[in-house]
Amino acid sequence: MMDRVVSSMSVSASLCLILVFYRLSRVSSNAEGDALNALKTNLADPNNVLQSWDPTLVNPCTWLHITCGSDNFVTRVDLGNANLSGQLVQQLGQLSYLQYLELFSNNISGRIPNELGNLTSLVSLDLYLNNLNGPIPETLGKLQKLRFLYG
Repeated sequence: MMDRVVSSMSVSASLCLILVFYRLSRVSSNAEGDALNALKTNLADPNNVLQSWDPTLVNPCTWLHITCGSDNFVTRVDLGNANLSGQLVQQLGQLSYLQYLELFSNNISGRIPNELGNLTSLVSLDLYLNNLNGPIPETLGKLQKLRFLYG
């Protein structure tokens, strides 16, 4: 009888751990959705390219122009040549697993946020053919995986 109780407690503890990790991954995904929604809110989108970006979803992995890895973290944002205008937001720096940020050939203006230096997984940052001004943030210099910077 005691073995069943201990076994039952082990199963319960395992289920609790699984639920905790599941919820933690959902919180991270929601944080990524919040960061991308901040970008969407800050951009004019005359062609409704960002129409599928629904902040009420659990994570942004179902949104068009977003690619996620097998762990449901955003790894790619593809918004090149989308006729977007507005400014980049510092919240983009919260996309910890982002590898590719493709925003070329838009009408994005303003400065490149220093917070993009937090994107330690970033391999490619393509901001070519926009109306950005100011210096390239020094924080981008610490991105060891960055191989392509187009501005």
